Amino acid sequence: MTPRFFKALTMSAVLAVSGGAVSAAECIAPANPGGGWDFTCRQIGKIMFDIGAVDKPVQVTNMPGAGGGLAYNSVVAERSDDPDLIIAASSATTTRLAQNAYAGRTADEVRFVGAIGADPGVIVVAADSPFQSLGDLVEAIKAEPGSVAFAGGSAVGGFDHLKPLMILKEGGFTDITSVKYIGVDGGADAITQTVGGFTQAMTGDMSEVVSFLSNGDIRVLAVLTEERVPGFEDIPTAKEQGYDVVAVNWRGLYVPKGISDERFDEWAGKLQQVADSDEWAKAMADNGLAPFTKVGGDFQSYVDGLVAEINTMSKELGVIQ
Repeated sequence: MTPRFFKALTMSAVLAVSGGAVSAAECIAPANPGGGWDFTCRQIGKIMFDIGAVDKPVQVTNMPGAGGGLAYNSVVAERSDDPDLIIAASSATTTRLAQNAYAGRTADEVRFVGAIGADPGVIVVAADSPFQSLGDLVEAIKAEPGSVAFAGGSAVGGFDHLKPLMILKEGGFTDITSVKYIGVDGGADAITQTVGGFTQAMTGDMSEVVSFLSNGDIRVLAVLTEERVPGFEDIPTAKEQGYDVVAVNWRGLYVPKGISDERFDEWAGKLQQVADSDEWAKAMADNGLAPFTKVGGDFQSYVDGLVAEINTMSKELGVIQ
């Protein structure tokens, strides 16, 4: 007897006795233990159970492969209507979907439930940089594109590369292929490049720059969130400087597309319960995350817009055809 068949028999028995389904939820982390996706499944799943949003502990399944593509394909092809399945996602998920890195799979083949925390994107310069504001930096690039080079921890066309390009497009600059970008091995190396004067700015995440900021090595020109980040209230957002860009490495979930609207709303509600809990506030503080809550239809709209924007810019950069 296969495990799936046994589960079906068990579910039938429960339905016959109680008139309703009672089953343990499963969260797929599309990577090995450790790291962002595994953290998302384990923390959100644990808190859901601790606060009573689910009545049984959430089972975590690690499914590494193809930068999240193996899990994505498995959900779409084999479990497209599983109501008890949630899958960890992040900005990397939408970037790879936008760049067709999942072998033809598209963002509309699942439903994005929500994000409830994020590592905020930042634009950073050396402490002695002449650029005092994000506007100064943007205007310098508009005047002479080759005068400013960015360093970032992702490859060309990756999310770090795209952050300053989103800002520049908001500022009316469209010749994005003329913007210099150097991809290095992680945020620390990117900051070293900038502090050393090899590049004029760094693009990355808040968690990568905190120690350099406290040491006085850098200045953060902008944080790419809706509101200023708690604990870093002196750093202005890009939005308040006139550039309507939110670019964060969000932590969230998607679910199979074929589940009912009612079940989707239930998962959105459970995720909102986690977002509102003291337990999640502590988990964010302990892990360097900032509040970023978009749940349900609001988040799906955000994802759709982000995928479209990244797809357009990736084509302009020549990352995809």
